[in-house]
Amino acid sequence: MLKGKKILVAVCGSIAAYKTAFFVRLLVKEEAEVKVVMTESAKDFITPLTLSTLSKNPVYSEYFNKTSGEWTNHVELGLWADLMIIAPLSANTLGKMANGICDSLLLATYLSAKCPVVVAPAMDLDMYKHPSTVSNLRKLESFGNEVIEARDGELASGLVGQGRMPEPEELLEVVKKKYSNSQALKDKKVLITSGPTHEAIDPVRFIGNHSSGKMGVALANAFKDAGALVSVISGPSQYLPENVNLTKVNSAKEMLDEAEKQYKDCDIVVFAAAVADYRPASPSDEKIKKKGDSLEISLVKNPDIAYELGQKKNGQFNIGFALETTKEETHAREKLQKKNFDLIVLNSLNDAGAGFQEDTNKVTFFDKNNKEIKFELKSKKQVAADIVDYTIQHVK
Repeated sequence: MLKGKKILVAVCGSIAAYKTAFFVRLLVKEEAEVKVVMTESAKDFITPLTLSTLSKNPVYSEYFNKTSGEWTNHVELGLWADLMIIAPLSANTLGKMANGICDSLLLATYLSAKCPVVVAPAMDLDMYKHPSTVSNLRKLESFGNEVIEARDGELASGLVGQGRMPEPEELLEVVKKKYSNSQALKDKKVLITSGPTHEAIDPVRFIGNHSSGKMGVALANAFKDAGALVSVISGPSQYLPENVNLTKVNSAKEMLDEAEKQYKDCDIVVFAAAVADYRPASPSDEKIKKKGDSLEISLVKNPDIAYELGQKKNGQFNIGFALETTKEETHAREKLQKKNFDLIVLNSLNDAGAGFQEDTNKVTFFDKNNKEIKFELKSKKQVAADIVDYTIQHVK
């Protein structure tokens, strides 16, 4: 599977660097082409000679050889790789990556890389849980990088908790999975609804919700990575996917009209938009002036896009979302049946870190075969990857 794949392994200053030697050896045994770039502090934990011997290539750590003047072309190195994996990623290098600081060959190579980038942070418990570390990891994900969450266990300090780099065998499986899924949905047409809808009250006001569109973007990227042909219909959002067939709308009616045009030609449809349930019955053509102590606005029900299209289902694999606050499982299962979903993804506003505007989510899958799969809190990018993995397993 990895034969001939060009893997660039980047190593930062962390006690977990000793695991990188085993990881490099595993990659080479899979017949991947491996090159290694290190920070200067990484050399305090593992020698370049060790990694050079195992990778069968020179190890890079300096911009140029001070004796010969020979230059290490970081741009060329970044463009060479099919995949860059930084393992271990230290808090220091993480902070620099998140903020565009470039004071090492590793960072220059990262900024030059055109390939997917995967990072495996490793540090002590309190460092890993610090708000700045959490923020920086989410920032890396927003750039399109994949973060492998640190594992729980005994740490170098003697503390026990989250902060361990995954074992080399786990890292290898992450790399293999990226390539096994890369064409799993080749030529499948995927339609995703994303973001909120805005229902006009007058030219300057609307009824809406707090949906950011982040989940839709994560889904679009995950399905693209699996080889699918992706179309997105997005309500008003500052977060929009790139390199997809994108249609922007405002209202639920506009979203339904666009979805109906595309639905019949799709293989997979993900209803991730947070569509307003109601809209003003008679929006004003002019700004409504402030008069009196109260204002009454008559509302009418919006079309239920997932329900409407679910009735027209003809071989499509439909995935829905349920954001609930009470009787979560009951409501999710009811929507699964009513809207003719193949899979529904439940998330609750009662769970910290889940819901609108967050970079993370905690979800449970319910499918039409009465199967239930619970997940822990993870990034929306990882949630999207879980949804794609499930889809790959169930779409023929």
